[in-house]
Amino acid sequence: MFAPGHLGGLTQIVPFEMVDAVLAETGAAQQRLRKLPARVVVYLLLAAALFEECGYTAVWSKLTAALDALPIPKVTATALWHARARLGVRPLRALFDLLRGPASAIRTTGARFSGLLVVAALPFRARP
Repeated sequence: MFAPGHLGGLTQIVPFEMVDAVLAETGAAQQRLRKLPARVVVYLLLAAALFEECGYTAVWSKLTAALDALPIPKVTATALWHARARLGVRPLRALFDLLRGPASAIRTTGARFSGLLVVAALPFRARP
């Protein structure tokens, strides 16, 4: 039911294989078949960060909006909360570390300007 691509644009940015690898690495993959597999909970939490003004049920509705033809399990806010609590923090922390790439060290050349970490460099043109 929750095949690659079924959960919207997030699966294009964060592929299922990456999420599954992080879940296996952190030991957070589900031990039994559930209504909400661990991989789906990861995408729910990523979507919750994008729609922070919504509750879990509203985020779930947005995440599964394109799946009207499929038999989506009816879940309550409590079930979503329990799924999030069951997943824990470690998989999302590992996924973030994987997505952000290597961090710059204090002595990395070009990473700091006047003691501050450079996060964007835009071309500067003086006005005539």
